[in-house]
Amino acid sequence: MPYIKIESGKLTDEQKTSLIKRLTEVSSEIMNIPKEFFTTTITELPDKNFGIGGKTIDIIKNEYSK
Repeated sequence: MPYIKIESGKLTDEQKTSLIKRLTEVSSEIMNIPKEFFTTTITELPDKNFGIGGKTIDIIKNEYSK
């Protein structure tokens, strides 16, 4: 049973629904496995728990908004 795991920042309910639906559809198509066999989870992480280039995402977002 294929398992799709997404880790991201905060998402809206609509974004989560769309991600689960579309990732399942595309994966099913590519792998030739029925959609009903897929399990998908989304783990939201606070921006302070994410880092890129040695900076947390909250710092990066703050720098871009200036």
